[in-house]
Amino acid sequence: MPLRRAPAWAVLATTAAITLTSCLAAPATGPIGEHAPRTPVVDPASARGATGDVTICGNRDNGTYTTLVETFNAKRTGVTAHYLEIGQDTDATRAQAIQRLEGGSHGCDIYLMDVTWVSEWAAQGWIRDHSGLVEAHRADLIPSTLETAHYAGRYWAVPLYTNAGLLFYRQDRVPPPTTWAQVYANAATHPQHEVEIQAKRYEGLTVNFLELLYSAGGSVINEDGTVTIDSPQTRAVLRLMVEGLDSGAVDRASLTYDEDSGRRAYESGRAGYLRQWPSALTQIEQTEAGPGTAVAPLPAFDEHSEPAAVLGGWNLAIATEAANPAGAVAVIDHATSAEFQRTMVLEHSQAPVRAATYHDPEVIAELPFIPQLEQSVLSAEPRPKSPVYPQLSRAIYRNVHQVLTGQVEVEAGVRKMAEDIRTAQETF
Repeated sequence: MPLRRAPAWAVLATTAAITLTSCLAAPATGPIGEHAPRTPVVDPASARGATGDVTICGNRDNGTYTTLVETFNAKRTGVTAHYLEIGQDTDATRAQAIQRLEGGSHGCDIYLMDVTWVSEWAAQGWIRDHSGLVEAHRADLIPSTLETAHYAGRYWAVPLYTNAGLLFYRQDRVPPPTTWAQVYANAATHPQHEVEIQAKRYEGLTVNFLELLYSAGGSVINEDGTVTIDSPQTRAVLRLMVEGLDSGAVDRASLTYDEDSGRRAYESGRAGYLRQWPSALTQIEQTEAGPGTAVAPLPAFDEHSEPAAVLGGWNLAIATEAANPAGAVAVIDHATSAEFQRTMVLEHSQAPVRAATYHDPEVIAELPFIPQLEQSVLSAEPRPKSPVYPQLSRAIYRNVHQVLTGQVEVEAGVRKMAEDIRTAQETF
């Protein structure tokens, strides 16, 4: 659909984080499956009659968290919420949070968690078992967003807001996307039809690769911890990506692009397609590329597959050492309520996790692309669930980048990627 007025989206990039600071003992041989210790179980009924202060700890506030606190406190439930910034970006926040968690601090009742942290924090025993609380909210929340909080058969957080990639395209140059194979074929017909992706050596390349891999039916690891990335699907995805670069379908400069540089290349008029997060909408609209741009959900890999996206976003988790877990439940109940999810979209343009919000007439009027975003979120999957996810992601993007730059052949790259992932697992 053509772009109309679209507000700025706050994207909190899930970049590859710092090395894990501590690990639980695990066997040095065999697959590293999903496992987590028993921690206190969150009682969804405990919010009734709760009193006292609740502190939410997280990254730099973009306005969403102040609004969460203010709207909750306005209810005068007997619980008073506070927001504490413990980091200016994702990595700094994670580092500060881990210091507190390892030290057994009672200062943070709720942590704002990047979706890629859940497996590690659950495996370390730092957060409570939220399974009952999730069940209490399951009927209202989008299933794919709940999967970001699921690990080792239990739920460890409740989603606050989500994110998923979209495909922007110049409808004055290229047809709407149906499959990635078709997009690459159309892109190869003219230099100004090129595809812009994020393919430098960083987390963004992991995400771009996983979007294709998931749609092709592939995976990285299974619940038992067995590495599954050495597969025909992985080879097919890498071959398509390599062929796209060789044919000119994919801008070769994408090998150096992150989100901002890829967006700027598209805005310059040199491309027909751009894989990006919704945050790019406002910037694109303000350039000469804006009038001709339309937005679509990410397509399927080919005519035999289904579309797939990779989820971003942030969750709320009650710490094992929380001083006021009952009050924390009351805050999370408010954060997932229809009222706050609607306010969060209209005032801060965050993608809601509550399904009905996508069909609110005022939300649709304010964010005309939200039906496409809903399709991407519904088809999305979480990143691989592993307590060593940062190392696992590095194993993916380093090896994929070597294949794309021609340093190694596809076959050798796939085998090395699988080997590096197994090595990463052994660090836990």
